[in-house]
Amino acid sequence: MDLGLVDKIACVTGSSRGIGRAIAEAFLREGARVAISGRTREDLDWTFSELKARWGPERVLAHQGDLTRDDAIRKYLETIDRHWNGVDILVANLGSGRGKAGWESDREEWNRLLELNLIASSLLASSAVPLMRLRGGGSITFISSLAGTEAVPAPVPYSCAKASLIALSKSLSRLLAPENIRVNAVAPGNILFPGGVWQRKLDEDPDRVTAYIDAEVPMKRMGTPEEVANAVVFLASARASFITGACLLVDGGQARGW
Repeated sequence: MDLGLVDKIACVTGSSRGIGRAIAEAFLREGARVAISGRTREDLDWTFSELKARWGPERVLAHQGDLTRDDAIRKYLETIDRHWNGVDILVANLGSGRGKAGWESDREEWNRLLELNLIASSLLASSAVPLMRLRGGGSITFISSLAGTEAVPAPVPYSCAKASLIALSKSLSRLLAPENIRVNAVAPGNILFPGGVWQRKLDEDPDRVTAYIDAEVPMKRMGTPEEVANAVVFLASARASFITGACLLVDGGQARGW
């Protein structure tokens, strides 16, 4: 199936490893040009080197910086615009689920997780919209989480931030539809990759993790970054041209709600 992504300009944040990297590679396989980003120079340089070797230096850009900061967002998008003249696709893959367990969270913890998981993605999206207008429209996809749709064992401020990200996508989808900009969310469940939270949990207590997955996930396994990437690339493609304001769960059937 031709997804109509050849030469499209895709910005994939948090893409030096894990889910973000898989998304970047999926766009490259479809013929898009991809701007990756990451906070850690070593991880970003390694990924950038591998992607350039495989797909060609003219199809990959890299930006190192903390995209929770306004100046880093501006520099990232300016670099893309200078090289490729606008943006067609934004995948806002920002955030962290590491936080304090339980129901007690102080103001500092709430602010930290809301900034990482909601506010940074919102500011990134609003900054990218003018560059999409230059291209006649575009697509924004927020990477939320199953924790934003269901009560699962995750830090409460993180779950609330990811739920708000889905609400943000719904609101923006209505506001930006007249400008031919679609906005959706993808909510991954338990995704396993080296260095990720589920790999750490497996290393710490494999029996407990296995029992949890068997009990809670009907497919009785964890997902892969590539399975999330497939959903993201579809939503950004011409094949999803009438889909906006949607949240697509990639969770092996774990969610119980409609």
